[in-house]
Amino acid sequence: MQLHTLNYALQDGIATLTFDEQGSPVNTMCVQWQNDLATVTAQVVADKAQIKGIVLASAKTTFFAGADLKAVMRSTAQDGVRVFEEIERIKSCFRTLETLGVPVVTCLNGTALGGGLELAFVGHHRIAVNNPKIQLGFPEVNLGLIPGAGGITKMTRILGLLAAQPYLLECKLFNPQEALKLGVVHELVETVDQLKDRALAYIHQAQGQAEMAQQVWDRKGYKMPGGSPSSPSLAGMLSVAPAVLKQKTRGLYPAPEAALAAMVEGALVDFDTAMRIETRYLATLVTSQVARNMINTFFFNMNGIKDGHSRPAQVPKYKPQKVGILGAGMMGSGIAYAQASRGIATVLKDVNQASADKGKAYSQHLTQKQVDKGRMSADKQNALLSLIHATDQAADLQGCELIIEAVFEQRELKAKVTQEAEPMLAAGGFFASNTSTLPISGLAKASARAEKFVGIHFFSPVDKMKLVEIIRGEHTDDETIARAYDYVQALGKLPIVVNDSRGFYTSRTFGTFVMEGAAMLGEGVPAALIENLAMQVGMPVGPLAVLDETSLSLAVHVLDQTRQDFANEGKTFTPSAGELLVERMVKELKRAGRASGGGFYDYPVGQRKQLWAGLHSHFAKSNAPCNHQDIKDRLLYRQAVETARCLSEGVLTSVLDGNIGSIFGIGFPAWTGGALQFIYGQGVDAFAKRCQELAAQYGDGFELSQQVIESLEKNRPVY
Repeated sequence: MQLHTLNYALQDGIATLTFDEQGSPVNTMCVQWQNDLATVTAQVVADKAQIKGIVLASAKTTFFAGADLKAVMRSTAQDGVRVFEEIERIKSCFRTLETLGVPVVTCLNGTALGGGLELAFVGHHRIAVNNPKIQLGFPEVNLGLIPGAGGITKMTRILGLLAAQPYLLECKLFNPQEALKLGVVHELVETVDQLKDRALAYIHQAQGQAEMAQQVWDRKGYKMPGGSPSSPSLAGMLSVAPAVLKQKTRGLYPAPEAALAAMVEGALVDFDTAMRIETRYLATLVTSQVARNMINTFFFNMNGIKDGHSRPAQVPKYKPQKVGILGAGMMGSGIAYAQASRGIATVLKDVNQASADKGKAYSQHLTQKQVDKGRMSADKQNALLSLIHATDQAADLQGCELIIEAVFEQRELKAKVTQEAEPMLAAGGFFASNTSTLPISGLAKASARAEKFVGIHFFSPVDKMKLVEIIRGEHTDDETIARAYDYVQALGKLPIVVNDSRGFYTSRTFGTFVMEGAAMLGEGVPAALIENLAMQVGMPVGPLAVLDETSLSLAVHVLDQTRQDFANEGKTFTPSAGELLVERMVKELKRAGRASGGGFYDYPVGQRKQLWAGLHSHFAKSNAPCNHQDIKDRLLYRQAVETARCLSEGVLTSVLDGNIGSIFGIGFPAWTGGALQFIYGQGVDAFAKRCQELAAQYGDGFELSQQVIESLEKNRPVY
């Protein structure tokens, strides 16, 4: 029987179900697959008298990819009953196959994540190819969902409540070797060709052995590993678990809370009831906006970045071999480590040898931590460090295919180091600036080849931050953009591509967040309220804390540079209320940020930081606007408005760059799916209406022009 997604064959008493979705590189739980599975399951039941065993296999290079996420994106709150019934139908087929009374063997030829692993769990005996590149696990919580096709119920019964938590709540993935130790798979083979023979051997051995045709939780005398929720050893721990989880999620992410609830509630009841509990939680999540937000960005947008959505096509792939870095400060030393850890020969240059050596010492410091924890051998550490050549000689840059300047944000200094180092490039090489604010087209004027000059904006700390913003200058050609994209991916980081403007996308939008926070302080809103509500809405830290960390004096330097640039162009720059407050903090109150001893916060030695007491005396007002929802909305909407403006102006050329850039670059809350998905999730009309209300009360920073609204409608993603 050959169906669109599934082939069924019965030969010599062996029923083989081969998953092979036509026209798709992977198998998914699409509606057609659900129908085909029901058809084949009915046929298996009809053929039961002839069947000695069942083999589950895949015709794809991966075993099974899981749920049809495009279908989830089309779901709405009104689809809850339909979704519940679809999930229950799938699980009914699974349950029928695993309780048929014949041995079922799963042949894992490749990766099985989410629904794919849940399908694998139908097998009483699971065999995997011993390939460390194969990934198994449940990543659903990272997408706002839970493993609801049996994953929670079965994983909990295999491992126990405590042991299963890292895999169900934290989405820890594992390879076949680890799966064997966990008991998730029972046998490993070295090649795909061996899977079928081992499956047949198990089926042959299982004849007349009832337990070999049963799941462990269906066997007589089964007890859950580690005890049930009522066990004294677990009860106390589980009573505080929801509070601990809430502290992490801030109540913004329903999926991990639902997963924990399904685990514990399911462990208190029989297997079939546990499966229904799991279904109810999943159906609720599938029809939620948070899940659609997270799936859109962390699956579709992320895959778009990895697949080179913003990379110019028709340019040959570039693999960096030798890259130079100008400036061995915090950014330069971080970039050097990122390169060396990926096997790229690095020349780290500074004005003197001591500074260059200090920059290299940063990599020594980072790797030593790994060595001390047993995560890196001394030999690998030495090999990594040997790739970094610290120097004060420009001649050592000779032959670099790429040179990145990461010096102080001063136009004249950047021009000087560009002109000194650019002649050292290998033939066909290109030059990049790591500037975070200065327009690339202006910096490129110091270059002899503006078409080979590009912005590559890293985020601090480089070893932890995944995003890199690639900025196309006025004359930057496609080959340079493509090579910059390849370079960033070679570092294992996420590239987004934007067009040139002051602050580009991330710095420009990030600036609106911190300056809106500063503006509120100037209006008399208590600093503690601003900081706490920013955290409550999902930002990693409050805007005042961020300003302290990044340096108020740096913000004032950027402000002075902007004033000068505008004056050079015959224009007048009008600072925002937030910028004026920061300027007052630095120039009048002498509070320049953490590195200078204190800014909005004080930093007592050996103690936690605390808000500066002087904030109240200098900025408190009796009539301050303290509506909590308004404060939350101002912090999120201001960033979303600026992102929408960047899209309309062409600074952003795609929605996915905006979403990925906002989450991984400026910490926009993941539950929103990013700044643009935040808009699309609530609807452009609803967003525009709320912006109108905020603009009327808090200024034109929230105004949406008709052009911006039309741009949002034009770029709306469709699934």
